[in-house]
Amino acid sequence: MSARPSSIDLSKRDLTLDLARVFCVLLVVVIHLLEVGVGAGPHGIVVTRPLEHQWWFDGVTWVMQIMPLFFVVGGFAGMTAWRNLRRRGGTAADFVRNRVLRLAQPALPLFVFYVAALGIATLVGAPPALVASVAVGAGSPLWFIAAYTLCQALLPALATWHERNRWAPLAVLLAGVIIVDVLRYTVPGHLDFSYAYADVHVTLDGDTIGLLDMLFVWPLVQQLGFWYADGWFDRRRWWQLALLGLGAWATLFPMVFAGPYSADMLTNLNPPTLPLVALGLAQACTLRLLKPALTGLMRTRGARGIVFLAGTRLMTIYLWHLPIIIALAGLALLIPGASPTPGSAAWWWSRIAVYVLVLGLLFALSLLVGRWEAPRELGPTPPIGVVAVCAALTFLPTFLEIELFLSLPLAVFGAVCFGIAVLLLGRWRGARQTAASPRSSAAVAPDPAS
Repeated sequence: MSARPSSIDLSKRDLTLDLARVFCVLLVVVIHLLEVGVGAGPHGIVVTRPLEHQWWFDGVTWVMQIMPLFFVVGGFAGMTAWRNLRRRGGTAADFVRNRVLRLAQPALPLFVFYVAALGIATLVGAPPALVASVAVGAGSPLWFIAAYTLCQALLPALATWHERNRWAPLAVLLAGVIIVDVLRYTVPGHLDFSYAYADVHVTLDGDTIGLLDMLFVWPLVQQLGFWYADGWFDRRRWWQLALLGLGAWATLFPMVFAGPYSADMLTNLNPPTLPLVALGLAQACTLRLLKPALTGLMRTRGARGIVFLAGTRLMTIYLWHLPIIIALAGLALLIPGASPTPGSAAWWWSRIAVYVLVLGLLFALSLLVGRWEAPRELGPTPPIGVVAVCAALTFLPTFLEIELFLSLPLAVFGAVCFGIAVLLLGRWRGARQTAASPRSSAAVAPDPAS
């Protein structure tokens, strides 16, 4: 899989958004590092979540839950890329093909790894409960692939709708979020449906209903990125942005303390809920308020070097950091004195060194799998139907992970789906070449959220 670097005019690029996406991913690594506690118990290995046991944890998640900002930045980048592609004569199929391929490519080797790792663990007779616990933890970040694939596949249509009527998409998507949340929290436990002409039983609970919010929450937060790309936030005075951001954050109080939502904003992630929309608006305002300071920071050579180094490996960092964290935790158990009791003072201090080690290993790993992340020159775009099928193949395995959690069968299914998507999108030879197809990776600027 060869990759050719795209020529990008940095003078026209908002580098503060590159900084924001790198910050988001590196913070995700910090959070997961503090959430994985592996220690030896009286009955074997015990996996705990030390971070979630702290009294201050819920309050901190109101700041540390930065995934909405990721989708705001992705909306900005997607809208900018879509407009550039249209000027070059590209189509929605060109855009979706490029975006889906850049998600499916780096995910494919990860799923192949999971097939091998879980398969070997099963063959050697590892404790099923331990294997299941590790698999659930390792697969937890995969929801992002499903959510972002959905947003990118819908982006051309949502962007066109936004350009025709900027307020209507916000109103309709917000109404969808509210309706789904009301249904989710009013379903009494679960509902069983039986069909008279077949012995079929369907169980419907609140969390299953809540998954419908993937169609509304993340596309709505992405719309805020469209407004950012239009310069709406740039035209607001600083005090207006401050009031809007504080007001959005303030809405979390009635939603949490008088409403049905959890005070833990990480719990509100899957299925996504209304508080994430409020966080997205608050974070968009904060990003714009900090833009002058961040712009100054990005003028320094050191900041640019770090951002560009991490920015070319973001999907590798995001997808592979938990397997590395879990592997290091397991290895530390074999070294006397290398595995402090999770939650102890020694364990908390050790996280600093482990974080540096994780980043170093991720950089080394990127030398092996990073080529799957690199954009590349593409041939003719497949027909729109083929692109849609490949988007569905990229979405489905990671969506099922949200409900079923990672397992060996799901890993095999995901590897097959991603393999087919990459093959069809990257090696298509039967379609008529469009004006934008020969240089799709160059026509679409690197996405700050992919």
